[in-house]
Amino acid sequence: MKTKTLTVLGSTGSVGTQTLQVAEHLGMKVHALSGYGNMALLAQQVRRFDPKMVVLPDEGRKEELFGQLNGNCRAKILYGEEGLCTAACEEDGDVVVTAVSGAVGIRPTVEAVSRGKTVALANKETLVAAGSVIMPLAEKSGAAILPVDSEHSAIFQCLQGNPTPPSRLILTASGGPFRGFSKEQLACVTPEDALKHPNWTMGKKITVDSATLMNKGLELLEAQWLFGVKPSQIHVVVHPQSIVHSAVAFADGAVIAQLSVADMKLPIQYALTYPARCEGLTPPLDLTRLSGLTFEEPDEETFLPLKLCRLAAERGGTLPTALNAANEVLVGLFLENKISFTQIFDGLQTVFDTHISQQDPSLEQILLADRQARLQVLSIFTKGAV
Repeated sequence: MKTKTLTVLGSTGSVGTQTLQVAEHLGMKVHALSGYGNMALLAQQVRRFDPKMVVLPDEGRKEELFGQLNGNCRAKILYGEEGLCTAACEEDGDVVVTAVSGAVGIRPTVEAVSRGKTVALANKETLVAAGSVIMPLAEKSGAAILPVDSEHSAIFQCLQGNPTPPSRLILTASGGPFRGFSKEQLACVTPEDALKHPNWTMGKKITVDSATLMNKGLELLEAQWLFGVKPSQIHVVVHPQSIVHSAVAFADGAVIAQLSVADMKLPIQYALTYPARCEGLTPPLDLTRLSGLTFEEPDEETFLPLKLCRLAAERGGTLPTALNAANEVLVGLFLENKISFTQIFDGLQTVFDTHISQQDPSLEQILLADRQARLQVLSIFTKGAV
């Protein structure tokens, strides 16, 4: 297998740090890194991988990074969204790993795709908000978009060698820490409760999204773009054990599933080595040690975000963009103890009901819808209107 050089956007997050573990295991080089809040960790990564380029959120962080490095940094320093876009376009990066959180990943991904690069996509919000722009662009440029999310990677793996399109995609969900809770119980949960995921260790935002089932809604929205299927062909099932990471059903009745232990390093490695498979860091799954696998329908009435995302997928336009943007703000407010858990649902419902969707939007219209939804949610909760 040819040694690849990586650009890792979001290298200090959960997926980013695991990507670097996999890269080191595979002997891959790192051309560029970007970090957001943890300059100490970013400095460790710079020392270890000696990238040619580092992207910081703003110029104010440069002194902090250089202090961690004792002024010893050979990398070119860039800043903000423009820096992410520049890093994503660099010819020396064979694979761009988009592991930043939220809609900030849209423009760098667009830039990388427009240049025909291979993008290992861990930022689901990018296709949720701008799939209508990015996927046609990828087809035109010849760019490869390889999924990193465990569920989408599972579907991608199940489709290999199958020339016949699937009749249905089956997205599995753990159910999060509040599976089986009533609406009344959910009203009392705290950020600390929501961050206790039963199976996965992830960043705070995605962990809260898992608790609300918004994460599964975003995955549904992303899956329709990645795999070219209708929303009605995507079925979400709750699978608390997180062993079956997703499955694909075909017209003849066959269902092909991908199973493994719950470890993000496996889908990360497959995206980096595709189409090859190499010895990895994930321990093998021992089927004889499994006590049982269970599956159930999700409660979309209690966990409203999943239902709203499904309806948004059917309506299309900029509605998914608005929901995604609103959710980012709402989760942030919840983590800051400024709103309750169920007020996330209330805010999403308000945006869903009031957003005027633009069909076949341009990238500019998508970014405008994103900004407007964020401002709407902030205005609502500043005034206490929800």
